[in-house]
Amino acid sequence: MNSQATLQQLTEILEQRKTANARESYVASLYESGLEKILDKINEETLEVVEAAREKNTEHLIHEVADLWFHCMVLLAEKNLSYENILTELDNRFGISGLVEKAQRK
Repeated sequence: MNSQATLQQLTEILEQRKTANARESYVASLYESGLEKILDKINEETLEVVEAAREKNTEHLIHEVADLWFHCMVLLAEKNLSYENILTELDNRFGISGLVEKAQRK
């Protein structure tokens, strides 16, 4: 499966989980618990990425970043957004200095 197909399939599954039983689906339980629970998971996963980055074990870092991306995708789905919104934003930044882009946000 290519990366785009993986992201699309995950997006579809996350949408399906919005109506799933929270006792049978981890993602459904996150949705049922609400935005703050999803944000707590993102915070937890972010800290785990930082810890893994300090190690020499690249597989652990890859695993933790995948967890973070997953939970960010849950957040996007909660907000009725998808990875496509993020890719569009990244596409829009090509050819713009990071310093210029950051200054334009103010």
